[in-house]
Amino acid sequence: MKKKNNQNAAQEETAVTAVVKTDENKNAKDANFSQGMSIYEYEQKYSKRENVKRAKACIRLLAATIGIFLLVCLVIFTMKVWEIHMYAGIGAGVVCLLLYIVFFLVPLFKILKADSFVVNVNAMTARKAQKHNRKLRHDISDKIIDFTSKVEGVGWYDSAVVGALAISLKAGDENAIKRNLTLLYTGSVKKTAKDMIFKTSMKSAMYSVLSKTNKVDAVLSAFVNLQLIKDLVFLYGFRPSDTKLVKIFARVLQNSLVAYGLGGAKIGNSIVHSMGGVIKGIPILGTAISSLIDSSIQGLTNGVLTAVIGFQTIKYLSEEYRLQDILDGVRLEESEEELRETCAEIEKELKGRKAPSAA
Repeated sequence: MKKKNNQNAAQEETAVTAVVKTDENKNAKDANFSQGMSIYEYEQKYSKRENVKRAKACIRLLAATIGIFLLVCLVIFTMKVWEIHMYAGIGAGVVCLLLYIVFFLVPLFKILKADSFVVNVNAMTARKAQKHNRKLRHDISDKIIDFTSKVEGVGWYDSAVVGALAISLKAGDENAIKRNLTLLYTGSVKKTAKDMIFKTSMKSAMYSVLSKTNKVDAVLSAFVNLQLIKDLVFLYGFRPSDTKLVKIFARVLQNSLVAYGLGGAKIGNSIVHSMGGVIKGIPILGTAISSLIDSSIQGLTNGVLTAVIGFQTIKYLSEEYRLQDILDGVRLEESEEELRETCAEIEKELKGRKAPSAA
């Protein structure tokens, strides 16, 4: 039996070693691929034409649209409370204003304030993007190390990898910094992000079940979605680029409008009516089932839409982190110094030639 156990242990060790070697070979292959890629190959394969100014304008427009929509919903809700009781309406207005500041303006400001990797580049902007991305990697590392040392019991980041990251950051080893960040993003950070998405989606679903008005549903949907995006941005240490953020904010607005529409549509009633004569003879039971179905469908829908927002966000974050890693290893065809030297040689050659005499 002991001999058999030893054989099994040896087989398991061999299998693990094979898997590790396979991963190492794959990583080495990817590293060699990025190191051998020229900036023109990177530009052709990964860069896309993007109007940065238009993307920034779209972000502002979407943020303003979401803000105005939420503000209108909150004002209408406050006016309804005011009609019931004046002082209750004043209290509701103050609470709504505080909620608007805390759950809309603050998350929006923190999301937009966060930095992003520059990965959509060409031969002229690649060197500047590499410097920016290198600085951002250092900033992210500092934040993760500082958060891990100051906040206990959260468990967002693998402490062993964070320790190795701190050593590589102090030594200025760029390859080790990237390697440790990659280990975090593919390991503990990804797991934490999925936990955040699940918990926030459940929260969104429960809020929708408890809420009885479409306006409250719409406001809560936007608040929860923005809070999730802000938490994911904080977890990763950077935000998606402007063009990706436009898509995410458009999804937030869409989710809020869907939540508003679900609150106004009597989905449960239509389902109950389609059940035929079984329910018709029991009106009280029919009303109860209708209300239950309405709430459960709205809750499920809002929960799923929130999960979509979360996974869309981490998808963009992961893509842009991978691209900046590839960009950091590409081969630049010329340096700024070489370009200046070439320009100086051209200028010298032109000065050495005599201007042609006028006829």
